[in-house]
Amino acid sequence: MRTNRSLAVIATAGLLTTLACQTASSPPTPAASPAPEVVPTAVATPPQALEVVPTTVTTPVSSPAAPADHIRLQHILIAYAGKVPGKNVTRTQEEARALANQILERAKKGENFDELVRTNTDDRAPGIYALSNTGVAPGPGEFSRERMVPAFGDVGFSLAPGEIGMAEYDPAKSPYGWHIIKRIE
Repeated sequence: MRTNRSLAVIATAGLLTTLACQTASSPPTPAASPAPEVVPTAVATPPQALEVVPTTVTTPVSSPAAPADHIRLQHILIAYAGKVPGKNVTRTQEEARALANQILERAKKGENFDELVRTNTDDRAPGIYALSNTGVAPGPGEFSRERMVPAFGDVGFSLAPGEIGMAEYDPAKSPYGWHIIKRIE
C-alpha cells in the first residue's frame, strides 16, 4: 500500500484555510480498483501570516531489476608495490589510492576511458572482460564471476551499462589494488 500526503495552504476571501488530505491506495490491479479513500480536514482561522508548508509526495518504488546474466566491463587496475606479480609497480598504497580516486573523477567527468586505461592500468590494456553471473554458465570468451576477485564482480554487476564505479582495495575482495570499472554492456 502506498500513501501520498500533501498539505496545502489556501488563502480565500481573507480566511486562511488549511487542508490536509491523506490518500491511501493499493497498486493498480487488472480489475477496476475502487476510488482511493480521501479524508479531508479543514480549519478556518483568521489570517495572521501566510505560511508556506512544503509538500511531500511519495512516489511508488519499483522493484529492482534482476541482475544481468552476462556483462562486459572495461577496467583500470591501480596497484601498489608488491601487489601484481611480474609487474614493477613502485607507488605506495597511499599514492595508489590517490591516483585511483583521481582517475575515477576524470572518468566520471567524461574523459576518454580507453585512453585512461591505456595510460594508467597496471593490468593489460584494453582491460575488457566478459563475465557470467553466479550460477550462469560462461559463454565463449567469458569468465565466470567466481574466477575473478570478488569486488570486481560485485561492482561490475551493480553498474548499469555506461556507468563507472570503483572497487576499493581490500586484502580479501580486491587484493591487487583499486579497479576503476566501466560497464560496457
